[in-house]
Amino acid sequence: MTDKKCGCVKDLSDCSIHVDVKEYYSSVLKATSDLKTNACMTPASSLPAHIRKALSKVHPEVISRYYGCGLVVPESLEGCKILDLGSGSGRDCYMLSQLVGDKGHVTGIDMTQDLLEVAKKYLDHHMKEYGYKTPNVSFVQGYIEALADAGLQKDTFDIIISNCVVNLSPDKKRVLAEAYSILKNGGELYFSDVYSSGRLTNEIKTHKVLWGECIGGALWWEDLVHLAEEVGFSRPRLVTATIITVDNKELQDVLGDFRFVAATYRLFKLPKGNSKPCRVIYNGGITGVENSFPFDCQYTFKAEEVMEVDGDLAKILSSSRFAGDFTFEPSGQGQCGVKAKENLVDPFELVLQLEKQNPGSTTRGCCSTQSASCCK
Repeated sequence: MTDKKCGCVKDLSDCSIHVDVKEYYSSVLKATSDLKTNACMTPASSLPAHIRKALSKVHPEVISRYYGCGLVVPESLEGCKILDLGSGSGRDCYMLSQLVGDKGHVTGIDMTQDLLEVAKKYLDHHMKEYGYKTPNVSFVQGYIEALADAGLQKDTFDIIISNCVVNLSPDKKRVLAEAYSILKNGGELYFSDVYSSGRLTNEIKTHKVLWGECIGGALWWEDLVHLAEEVGFSRPRLVTATIITVDNKELQDVLGDFRFVAATYRLFKLPKGNSKPCRVIYNGGITGVENSFPFDCQYTFKAEEVMEVDGDLAKILSSSRFAGDFTFEPSGQGQCGVKAKENLVDPFELVLQLEKQNPGSTTRGCCSTQSASCCK
């Protein structure tokens, strides 16, 4: 059986990285305050009102055992079937269960038994709090590299979210392939994670604290693009990015000149074949983005306004859960249509652009002696 820091492992429970991560999140971390970094923390004040309200109804113990990377909440969730990769104590699952409603369902998967016990402990509490007669949340123990082995069926989920968890996996291509398999056609993987400015050294990748704190396992952002396309996803569309700064000198010395961002991407599982450019009109009304829908860092759709989009984006919108939120018309630019925007955006360059627009808004401290939320 091969390990070599989990290059290829038949029994994932024997993977040394998985063993280290389980130990870190079940024994080392007992509360959010035990974390040594604050990469990816999202200020509560910036959250939409309906999400703040949903979070306020989550049990305090669930929140205190949450180690996630801010919040990952895509749009148009009513009635959807969602999977949360690395659900931890269940905070995001219980928040999302309110947004999908009693006709939707949220499943959380995690490999750490201690955190799953916290999540399951409060299932009845939350269902009663939300007024649901039938639970719309469930939790399973398993590995994000082996979703089928955990009993999750192919082509069944509308959305998969992941919140600073993929970087904890030693086999990220396998994670993406498993996610692709269980999504429906038109389904979306919407996830936040930590990315590096280059391929990390072995010293960084084998550093237990840096790995457990979501930095040692960070992908070079360009490798994410290649891996996603290799397993069949549409090209990743960058939503937002924030620079992570490292304040702990000992850890910074190990990291050297590498830079890190927390970034959110959207990946779609689309039917085969090409699509033509077209005009789209956002009908408005999606909860939280009723009048203006920031789809990614390049496209913001304003209600009732006509926008020309290239074939790639037209296919995403018409094949996904967003199809009913848009009106589609033939392109007004003749046979050539609209030239595709370059949607391979460097997250580090995006941060620089955002910083110019709003100084001080794109930097978050990491690895200081003060603790805040980072990873699950």
